[in-house]
Amino acid sequence: MTTTLRPAEPLQQNADGTRSRRYRVCVNSRPVGAVHLGTHPVFGDAVARIMSLRIDEPDRRRGRGTVAALAAEEVARGWGCRRIEATVPADSGTALALATALGYVIRNRTMEKPLGDTPPALPEGSVARPMTEAEYGPWMARGHDTYARDWTRRGVPEAEARAKAVRDHAVLLPGGRDTDGMLFSVLEHHGTAVGTLWLSVTGKRAYVFDVEADPAHRGRGHGRTLMQLAEAQAVAAGRRLIALNVFAGNTPAERLYDSLGYATTQYSVYKALV
Repeated sequence: MTTTLRPAEPLQQNADGTRSRRYRVCVNSRPVGAVHLGTHPVFGDAVARIMSLRIDEPDRRRGRGTVAALAAEEVARGWGCRRIEATVPADSGTALALATALGYVIRNRTMEKPLGDTPPALPEGSVARPMTEAEYGPWMARGHDTYARDWTRRGVPEAEARAKAVRDHAVLLPGGRDTDGMLFSVLEHHGTAVGTLWLSVTGKRAYVFDVEADPAHRGRGHGRTLMQLAEAQAVAAGRRLIALNVFAGNTPAERLYDSLGYATTQYSVYKALV
């Protein structure tokens, strides 16, 4: 039996500048699933995304998904893409195993934690205060560099990574430090600044965009305190769910979030197309 992709619609030119197309996964002309393939809204036409891939239940566990994913890569190569990306739900171990077997690398994962009604208390001697305007500028400059380096270490060319850092911050923070729903805090321990937190409370869930203990004060539990601060601010804002992103290979952060009860909800994976 032969598994192929057959277009289910014309090539779409989308308002955000991307292109996309839906395909049927067919076995000897019989539809058994679907693939939605597109280009990346941030990285452009050089990067493809498998936006969805589904094999119908009766035809699963027969290698159809593997062939469909490989066929999608061939389409992406025909579009001139150099890299392909996808997101995989954490509760689909089969999908993650398939992606890994096909050479995809985990770049980062999204984690979430439900919150109660009572905000956690900070340890004795630790207090938080709003980040000042004088602190915000240098903090943002460091954030751009760190964010771009995180992406370049995980398969994104430097120019693309730096452009993404600038774009993401411009979209998220149109009003800078005063953007509605964005909280910027400095953690102090016995009067000394030991870390910073950027928390969003703009949606139904709170989101930790950046949390960092200062290098000179690491290894003393301040990272945990910063996460307690994030949860306390989220509860105070009426949010009962908090989420974050952690890059693969950031072992201290991964261990911290695991120990605090955060659970992975999805993985982001990528693969170079050669």
